[in-house]
This record gives sequence, C-alpha cells and structure tokens, in this order.
Amino acid sequence: MFVSLPHSIREPSTVAAIDENGSTTKTKAISIAARRMNPVQGVNSKVFVTTHKIMAQYTGVLCHVTSLPNGLDDGEKFIDFVNEYGASVWQILPITPPDAHGSPYASPSAFAAWDSLGQANKVDMSGEAYWLRDWLLFEHLKSKFDGKPWWKWPVEYRDRDPNSLAEIEVDDTAQSRFMGRWNEIREHAKAKGVSIIGDLPIFVGHDSADVWAHRELFLLDKKGMPQVVAGVPPDYFSKKGQRWGTVLYDWSAHRKENWRWWKERMARMMRLFDIVRIDHFRGIHSAWAIPVKHKTARKGKWLEGPKDELIEALIEVCGSHECIIAEDLGIIPKEVTELRQRHKLEGMSVLQFAFDDDNKDNPHKPENITADRVVYTGTHDNNTTKGWWEEKQRKRLKPYMKEDETICQTMIRLARESPAGMAIIPIQDIMELGSEARMNTPGVAHGNWQWKFRWDQL
Repeated sequence: MFVSLPHSIREPSTVAAIDENGSTTKTKAISIAARRMNPVQGVNSKVFVTTHKIMAQYTGVLCHVTSLPNGLDDGEKFIDFVNEYGASVWQILPITPPDAHGSPYASPSAFAAWDSLGQANKVDMSGEAYWLRDWLLFEHLKSKFDGKPWWKWPVEYRDRDPNSLAEIEVDDTAQSRFMGRWNEIREHAKAKGVSIIGDLPIFVGHDSADVWAHRELFLLDKKGMPQVVAGVPPDYFSKKGQRWGTVLYDWSAHRKENWRWWKERMARMMRLFDIVRIDHFRGIHSAWAIPVKHKTARKGKWLEGPKDELIEALIEVCGSHECIIAEDLGIIPKEVTELRQRHKLEGMSVLQFAFDDDNKDNPHKPENITADRVVYTGTHDNNTTKGWWEEKQRKRLKPYMKEDETICQTMIRLARESPAGMAIIPIQDIMELGSEARMNTPGVAHGNWQWKFRWDQL
C-alpha cells in the first residue's frame, strides 16, 4: 500500500556572499528547488506504510550524470523518472572534471564543472570570479605544456608571475555554456519537485588549479611538493586502506584567511545544488596523513582538523544545517559523531553494512537507524545489492525478508520504512542489476566510473 505525503512551498534560501577577507554577508536569495524540511509542491511522493515503524520522510535515487545513457541530454528525462518513481531527490557524484582514471574525487578543480557533460546557451559568469580565471589559466597552461603537472611548468608559470599570466587570453565559453545547460536541468527539477544532492569531496588533487593558485593553503614544501598525502586506514571498504594521493590542508592558513576558500567553495556548491553531501566528513575532525614514500595507507597518522570552526563557516554560507549531509562511514570515533550531532547534521547509514556481524549495536541495522541519518541500500563505493547478495549469502538478512521479495525489494523496503530523514536508492538496485553494474571498487585504480544504464532497463 502507498500513500502520498503532503508538500508545501518554501521561500528561496539566502546564500552568503564572501568578500576578499573571507567575511560573509547575506545576499540575493537563490532559487532552491526543495528543502528536506519543506519539499516543493507537486512531488508524486509515495512511501511505504508500515504499522510498526516511522517511514523515511523522503526518498531519493542515486545515479551519477555519467551513468545516464546520453549524459545531461537525458537530464530532464531522468528527473521525470525520479518523480514517477515516487521520489523527490536525485543524488549525483561530483560534476567537477575527473582525473586520469575517471574518478571525480581527485579532480583538477574543486570549483570548475566538467563542461563536456553538457552545453547550452551562455550565461553570465560574473559570480564565479573567485575561481574561474585561475581554472581557465590552469587549463590553458596544462594544454600548452603537454599535460605536465604545474610544478614542472616553466618557473614564471609555475610560480604565477603576474606579468606572464596577464598576457594570456582565456575564454569562459565552455564553462558558461555548461552552466546554461545545468540551469535548464535545475529549472526542470524545480518544476517536478525534485531536489538535487551534490557531492563535495573534502580533498583536492595535487595537480589542480586550486593548489597551483593557492599553494599557501596546502601542506607543501618550498618546491610545492607534499610530504604526506590523504587517505584512510584499513576498514571494511579496503583491507589495505585507501591511499588517495590528494594533498592535505594547512588549516592554520585557512583560519588566517577566515576560511575564505572554503566559503567560496560552499557558495559555489549552493549555486549548483539544493543539498550538499560532504564526502569523508571525518576529515574535518582529523585526516589520515600518509608519508609520500608509502604506497599503501597502512602507515600514517591522524592530523587534527578545524572541527567546529569550519562547519560553522559552511553553515553560515548555505544558511541552514539542513543543506548538508555528513558522510561518516568507516571507522568513526565518537568525537566525530559528537561533532556532527552538535551541528545537527545528518549522517549516513548503509544497509549492506548491517549484516556483516552479529553486533546488535551495529548502527547500520534497520532497527538502529535514527532520524538524523540518511539511509542507503548501498553507495557508489559498494557493490550493487544483487551483486553483494550473490557474492556471499547473507543469512543475517533472511529474517527481514518477505516470502515474495527479491533481495533488492527487501533492501529498498527496509530503507524506505526506516525512520531516517531520507532513503537513497542507487539506480542499479531499482533495476536489480548485479556486480556488472558496480560503479567503483575502492582501492582499485582501473575499471571504475564507467557504468551506464540503458533506458530499456527501466
């Protein structure tokens, strides 16, 4: 049995403007398609009714733009599907340019869009002045010097000699036309009552426009090289841990500039999305620093992060704690959970992790999921639910299954019946696809980020 939830309209949110000193002032409201506390009117929001549990308040579909058969050309069609499915949220992965392996989590820019995803009419880009020219210069010089990393460029460009850079003419057409196309997507989503969740990777790549333009904000030596890189120690995603190779922040430098780079970054995200998921939220509390000489993440140490200071700055920019989802998966100490809860941020639960052991306190178990969580059947880093089930029989899940259900139907039902604030279902689980449709395997450099669906599969 299904019912439709009532919806109400909320006034557009205000987003802070950031001056050159990192100070924020409230500026013109931007159009926000929907907030979780007040979804937009018109959503065909159907949720499961149960007699013993509170239902997840909102349902979303996880599908990256690159998994659409024709990329952003299919954006409106996919939003229509999300609406018809009875969901009010579309979650995507980062839309910044990917690295050489196709990963959007080690991008050469924390701000720029991957403009080849889609193009339309040009729009005014004056609001992107903080990062745009630096990105266009970086892109130009990268091409000029045959793809070499910025630290191998001629010294006048490597060290950003003002006169040398002033001589370069750059064109923002590609970024502008992407924004034109993205604005069309946002308008259609708004009309259909669908909010879009964007993804903010906490770290950036060494060979990026951000590090080149703001070297002082990162832990680098005098030659611009890192002595430690970011990652995570061994956990249930990877027995060797994950060595991302991204650079770490010099938090004292960010504090000195009043968090301006971070405020600009969050403001950019709020111009693109309705809600922002902060990937590896625990990095705001402390980050795993791996010596460059080590090829795995087994050896490293935790470096203290800015904690409340940065979170407060980000909330100030986006206007509400409800705009942020904290990805807090992995081995999470209680101090990180307390940090998240102090700021009323929603964390994440993943049902695939609920049945790995007999620990009754496992926070991912359906009966332990709380209202301050967003629950997923799986994420882009997990196998698909069908693939996970086929890999290893999950006897602990069987008591939750109904006689006539497939494994995907069971997991989707458990997610939507949970008291979590939101239930997110990967498109692969809706289609009941196996391991062949997996998006990413953490710790594996090749063969990821390539999966696309076909419309006839829906």
